[in-house]
Amino acid sequence: MMVAVPRLKIALRLALREMRGGLSGFYIFLACIALGTGSIAAVNSVSRAITEAIAGQGQQLLAGDIRFELNNREATEQERAFLSGLGEMSVSTGLRSMARKPDGSEQALVEVKAVDGAYPLYGEFKAEPAAPLQELVAKQGETFGALAAPLLLERLGIKTGDELLLGNIRLVLRGTIASEPDAVSDGFGFAPRLMVSREALQASGLMANGSLVEHAYKIKLRDPASRTGLADRANREFPAAGWSIRSSDRAAPSLTENVERFSQFLTLVGLTALIVGGVGVANAVRAFLDAKRTTIATFKCLGAPATVVTLIYLFQIMVLAVIGILAGLVIGAVSPIVALRFLEGVLPVPDGINIYPSALGLAALFGLLITFAFAILPLGHAREVPATALFREQSFDTGRLPSWPYLAAAGAALAALAILAIFSSENHFVASVFLGAVTCAFVLLRLVAALISWLARRAPRVSSPALRLALGNIHRPGALTPSVVLSLGLGLALLVTLALIDGNMRNQLTGNIARNAPNFFFVDVQSAEVDGFRNLLQEQAPGAKLFEVPMLRGRILAFNGQDVSQMDVPAKGRWVLRGDRGITYAKNKPESSTLTQGEWWPADYDGEPLVSFSAEEAGELGLKLGDTVTVNVLGRNITAKISSFRNVEWESLSINFVMVFSPNTFRGAPHAWLATLTDPSATAQQEATILRSVSNAYPTITSVRVKDAIDIVDQLIGQLATAIRAAAAVALIASVLVLAGALAAGNRARTHDAVILKTLGGTRSMLIRAFSYEYMILGFATAVFALLAGGVSAWFIVSRIMRLPSTFLPDVAIITVVASLVLTVGIGLIGTWRVLGQKAAPVLREL
Repeated sequence: MMVAVPRLKIALRLALREMRGGLSGFYIFLACIALGTGSIAAVNSVSRAITEAIAGQGQQLLAGDIRFELNNREATEQERAFLSGLGEMSVSTGLRSMARKPDGSEQALVEVKAVDGAYPLYGEFKAEPAAPLQELVAKQGETFGALAAPLLLERLGIKTGDELLLGNIRLVLRGTIASEPDAVSDGFGFAPRLMVSREALQASGLMANGSLVEHAYKIKLRDPASRTGLADRANREFPAAGWSIRSSDRAAPSLTENVERFSQFLTLVGLTALIVGGVGVANAVRAFLDAKRTTIATFKCLGAPATVVTLIYLFQIMVLAVIGILAGLVIGAVSPIVALRFLEGVLPVPDGINIYPSALGLAALFGLLITFAFAILPLGHAREVPATALFREQSFDTGRLPSWPYLAAAGAALAALAILAIFSSENHFVASVFLGAVTCAFVLLRLVAALISWLARRAPRVSSPALRLALGNIHRPGALTPSVVLSLGLGLALLVTLALIDGNMRNQLTGNIARNAPNFFFVDVQSAEVDGFRNLLQEQAPGAKLFEVPMLRGRILAFNGQDVSQMDVPAKGRWVLRGDRGITYAKNKPESSTLTQGEWWPADYDGEPLVSFSAEEAGELGLKLGDTVTVNVLGRNITAKISSFRNVEWESLSINFVMVFSPNTFRGAPHAWLATLTDPSATAQQEATILRSVSNAYPTITSVRVKDAIDIVDQLIGQLATAIRAAAAVALIASVLVLAGALAAGNRARTHDAVILKTLGGTRSMLIRAFSYEYMILGFATAVFALLAGGVSAWFIVSRIMRLPSTFLPDVAIITVVASLVLTVGIGLIGTWRVLGQKAAPVLREL
């Protein structure tokens, strides 16, 4: 210990003294570290900003301290008395319906939100023109007022002051919605918002028995501290209420969860960029030590212990890494300021400028671990080479592994990196799989590089001197093959994977799904309207297929008597338990389903309630035949036994349900009907005629044109894919930097080769052809690997996880090959041109 401290001091003093020469040769090293660290810091900082804003603005986002939601029914007198006793209450009602121009020429799907005079309890509602909300939606004379999202005005071709029809009433559009405080907590809608008063909605006739209506009771508590335990108290006092309860500390749980998931994915992509940058670190360190060979040899000849020599350059590398990390942290700290400007109005954002130390600290720790893990092995090689060999210009790259302490140190750093990545991630399993995939990719890339070298070594002799030289450069000692394949392979494979997933999803939406999907969904068809509605569609579309089923809403409360809120449910199955689900009953098995286990009930069955459950979702929830499911429907708790499991083709977009009950389960319960109309030969004009006819004849029926819904989803997928590709491009940029660094690191050897060949009669054009052939072979081989690895990864995700048909897309292959060749040949020739311009005499004097 007494000896170690002086050695550390000497090593640190010599390291700092030697660094006075500047950062030459380390710019790519710094760029790799700054890029990877900055991407991780930026993603986590933006995520923290959004999630903390959601948590901090919970009252405004929820427009209350606590929210009770009931579906398809309003609160009873007893329930309402309980709620109003908690504090000031605001009631709002939401549903989907059709807004129409008075002449019936145009109609559009809208998300209707009806509010009372107390709305909003927290936050501020803003309209254009600016005026109190209650004044804008109030009834004046015989007409109610309304506010709409600007998109609705564009779709219907109307303006402020125009009239429109909703259900059985006429509304005057008195303005547009500029800001709705609880829009985020209300959830994503496929249609533009239409805001009216509750009196207007009650007069519209849309709130009929069985209609899909959500009633939200938002409370401003007299004592906000009483929020804790209030949900349990409400469920104890009203066990059959079936309401969904959310408090302001979790105002938008789905949004928070999605932000965290997306952040996790982007963090892993950033970590991939940082790991790719680690290859650049190793190249830069190796080139740096190669340039310092005379200094290292001198240290050793003067008696400096090998440990001191290693520490000198380890200190230098870590100091440089800290500079790169600090640059990355600046990027990460500034990113929320820039990004949140674009997200403002779309997502909750914090007020003022905030720094998130935990996000920055995590990124810094990643950067330090990567630098140490990839720098220690070249240092280990430098320690092993004797001074006499260094003076003879022998390379550090001996082809052997360094001694075990250096291998152990590198392994410990990589293990710490993996542990940090897994335990800092929201989903440990996904992070583990991702890191495992990256590790496998690195191993495969090393094998690919070895295979390329082996093939080049055993290639038949060719007559072209340039090609023969290129093949020799690929397999000779110190060749660029491993660095080029490693640097480009991972980034290209990641982009290929994402491009194939995006392409397959788009093909399904615009291809098979669009072709097989029904033309229309019709919601809230009342029992008294079914016959007339059916006759109307037979007149308008005589060749179309009409399918109709009873439709109710229910929320799953328990499995086998156990409260689902207390169960540890796998992430894949949570969506089934989140909120209310559409349910139905049927005498016969649905056409689009096939039984996998159990039996269907007889048509005249009249025993205990039975239910057929979707097989895939049942497996995710751990259910088996004979288990019981308790659902709350219209304020009643109903327990049914699982009698069968069935496969459901969700991608068909036909009418499908997770749960189908025996008919006797809901005997006498009020409900509406859900219907689909399928006519593959219908033109856009014919669809518009059908939509107009149904909307005018039955104004309370909600008509959804499936093509419009698919277009919206396609746009969302496109936006999401653009964001993911932009993030993945960070990994490709890191790959390009590493490639440039690898080529720069090899310039010393290339300069010697070029000078000797030119001295022996080689022409500049021949050398350029040789280097071009070398880069083209390496680029093409790397592109083939990226296509294979990315294709397999995309196939697994699309076919096994998404359960969609997967096809290989030729355009992705062509773009990948071209990009790989352009990058390798282009960057290679840029560096080679400078090498070929070296004067022969100075180089020959150093040999």
